[in-house]
Amino acid sequence: MPPSRVLGRGLVGALTPLLGAGVVAGAAATAYAAWEARQYTLRKVDVALLPAGMRPLRVLHISDIHMTPGQTRKQEWLRGLAALEPDLVIDTGDNLAHRDSVPVVLDSLGALLDRPGVFVHGSNDYFEPGIRNPISYLLPDNGKRHVNVPALPWGELSAGLAGSGWLNLSNRKASLVVGEARFSFAGVDDPHLRYDDLAAVAGPPDPTADVRLGVAHAPYLRVLDQFAADGYDAIVAGHTHGGQVRLPGFGGRPSRALTTNCDLEPARARGLHRHPADSRPGDPGSAWLHVSAGLGTSPYARIRVACRPEATLLTLLPKE
Repeated sequence: MPPSRVLGRGLVGALTPLLGAGVVAGAAATAYAAWEARQYTLRKVDVALLPAGMRPLRVLHISDIHMTPGQTRKQEWLRGLAALEPDLVIDTGDNLAHRDSVPVVLDSLGALLDRPGVFVHGSNDYFEPGIRNPISYLLPDNGKRHVNVPALPWGELSAGLAGSGWLNLSNRKASLVVGEARFSFAGVDDPHLRYDDLAAVAGPPDPTADVRLGVAHAPYLRVLDQFAADGYDAIVAGHTHGGQVRLPGFGGRPSRALTTNCDLEPARARGLHRHPADSRPGDPGSAWLHVSAGLGTSPYARIRVACRPEATLLTLLPKE
């Protein structure tokens, strides 16, 4: 037998265990990522927004549910959030991932719909999800949006939420009394699809309000900049999924997002931050920013790494 053939067989024999180990490791990693995408988590965050002496208020922030009718575990977990008895619910969109999901979402929200609430829509409330190359999320945004697909029944979703008493903040301002506090809201329709009409909500909030909140699905900088400059105390958004697949942190360091699917930098892909990022409480033209990592994923890529699905209970405290 020629030496080259003997060498080739030897090389294949040496590599086969390594290739097998790689396949096993890849399968294990995928199984873990699929498991993590179903580990629904309640985050708790305190932020001082209320006038001095006012009692604390609890605000439940939910986002990016991406519901399909068969996701019964998610439905049960979401239904259980009503036990928190929040004073206010803020839904920052992307509730749907299937044309038959509107009644499922409304049923899963359950008793939360009896609480005061506000909402905006995201792109996945408007259009059916599709199979896409996940690598594309790491590339620069080319501005292309997938709107040449069947529409979802977002009008039914709006009617169901508004019919329960929640305020639709899509390119609108509104006021709401919650407990002792008067809230002034400004919201925009989905900035990712460029449905936001910033001119419609421009200008300072109600000066008599105790709390001033800006609400959007996708935290694009143009939206955050206007809300902060207009004098809103805090901005609430979703869309990013917290990066969805993050680089795990080691040695006590936090995990890191690779992308936000918008122009917000990855360091602020989830959680409570300031906007602008280098500002401090009390700085003029600045605001708190809370970005939810959301509860769902695309139904075609139900994986998360170092970024469990979440809802957040924001406790609003009086300022010192």
